[in-house]
Amino acid sequence: MLIQTLSTCFFKIPVLNIIKKIKAVIPQNVKSNIRSFFSPHKNYLLLKEIEWAHVYHDSIRDKSFLKELSLNIGRMAGNYSFFYVLNRILNDFKPERILEFGLGESSKMISTYLNHYLTKSSHIVIENDEEWITFFTSKFVLSNKSELIHANVEEKIIKNRKTVAYKLPDKVTKEKFEFYLVDGPVGTDNYSRPDIITLIDNLNPGDEFVIMMDDSSRKGEQQTISLLMKKLKDKKIEVSTKDYIGLKTVTLIVTKKFKNLTTL
Repeated sequence: MLIQTLSTCFFKIPVLNIIKKIKAVIPQNVKSNIRSFFSPHKNYLLLKEIEWAHVYHDSIRDKSFLKELSLNIGRMAGNYSFFYVLNRILNDFKPERILEFGLGESSKMISTYLNHYLTKSSHIVIENDEEWITFFTSKFVLSNKSELIHANVEEKIIKNRKTVAYKLPDKVTKEKFEFYLVDGPVGTDNYSRPDIITLIDNLNPGDEFVIMMDDSSRKGEQQTISLLMKKLKDKKIEVSTKDYIGLKTVTLIVTKKFKNLTTL
């Protein structure tokens, strides 16, 4: 009896304190989640994403090779606005030299296009995660026109800010491409995915290209785009830009040949 009494007294105060804390915290979290769930901006993005899903599926109706392709759209991968824009670039403009940063679902679409539609095109994919490469290639066979290159990442300083960039091979740094798809490496807080800035050194006025930057609503990607636009201006390369907004945002930077891509 004495032990039971002491046990009750010992645990009574901590338990009551815990209960009080739970009662205080739960309403705060509920209110926060309700505000987040019913956020007008979040609802707007969700509705846009649903609209892009319908638009994307309508855009591939005449392509059985895409309807049969298993794509995991959203989450860590590109969203529906991303894949709609990617499909239009590949279908409408048939880029012959494609460089992609980041192996993933978009690599499947590009590779499938190479097998069925882009018979004169080539495709280089840069990826730093060896485990991901092993897993991906065990599930999906890339086109023989797609070259997968493993490239480690290294720390880089841009305007006194730390970021990471690929250690790119010469065959990439010294070449020009018609389509640059920027979706890797993993994003950073500042000057995210900056490799495209370096590659602009290869380009001159008169070169035609499209740059597609995923996750461009994030601060790090916005910084990279800002620096990229300044560099293009300094090189007197005229471009147009367009943001396509769903749950995530994708930004296009295009020269005259690809200007219609800003009206999708």
